[in-house]
Amino acid sequence: MKKVFLLLAVCITTLSFFSCSNDTESGPMLIIKFKLDPNQVRLNNLGEPATIPDGNAAQTPIFNTIGSHYVELAPNANTQLGQGTVLYRGAETTAGGDNAIDFSKEKVVAEDEVFLKIPISQIAAGDYEWIRVSLAYQNYQISIHHQGTDYTGTLASFVGFNTYLTSFNIGNNIFPVNGNREQGYWAFALNDQPYSSSGQAPEGATTVPNPLHATSPIFSKSCVVTGKFSTALSITGHETKDINVTLSLSTNHSFEWHEVNADGKYEPSAGENVVDMGLRGLVPSYVK
Repeated sequence: MKKVFLLLAVCITTLSFFSCSNDTESGPMLIIKFKLDPNQVRLNNLGEPATIPDGNAAQTPIFNTIGSHYVELAPNANTQLGQGTVLYRGAETTAGGDNAIDFSKEKVVAEDEVFLKIPISQIAAGDYEWIRVSLAYQNYQISIHHQGTDYTGTLASFVGFNTYLTSFNIGNNIFPVNGNREQGYWAFALNDQPYSSSGQAPEGATTVPNPLHATSPIFSKSCVVTGKFSTALSITGHETKDINVTLSLSTNHSFEWHEVNADGKYEPSAGENVVDMGLRGLVPSYVK
């Protein structure tokens, strides 16, 4: 795993990419925002419609915020990961040992908030059919069941390849980590109740839809979700207006657990464990 991401880093250093917007830049911009759609088709790792496996249950969470670590435009289905035009790569650190996302510097936004704003003049001209986005962090509301009563709480989900955390909070609940956590780490706190917990989803269980799995596979645990524009995004280098890109992500039953009591309710006190928190598909669109 460590070698894989070092290789990706080498590939990316040969390309132009941008870690933040520059408000001093003038001219038209490429502006990227997220949409979180509970009704969008629920996909599996191959980008095909997926049902919930027998023995599991799932719910559609209500999102507060989302964070991404990597954004890349790909000209066609044969463009390998890291060989397109990389628009963004977040901060990384080895403070916890292996290379990891530095959560303290991660860009986290709400739905429809600007995630990325890049001068179009700095993006390589060309036609781009696909976009890839590494979705590293999710914060949302879920329902849990305990002793016959339903409660609402907030879950922080870390689904990037590896995340370095010092400490973070959910409301008044503080979670000290001071180390790396692999894909699938989560922390949970009840809203307005003195209860919190944390855990780790099984290795390799996070769904990462990639319709290009046959021609352009992604690295294990990368969490790079792939989506196709209905019409290729054309960058000419002569734009006079902003291009607004919306990345619509499927939240359709994206929080999944293994059931002990087959009632469709998440009941951690009964030993029901989280198995999958991966978003369930990406549909990109743009307006010029």
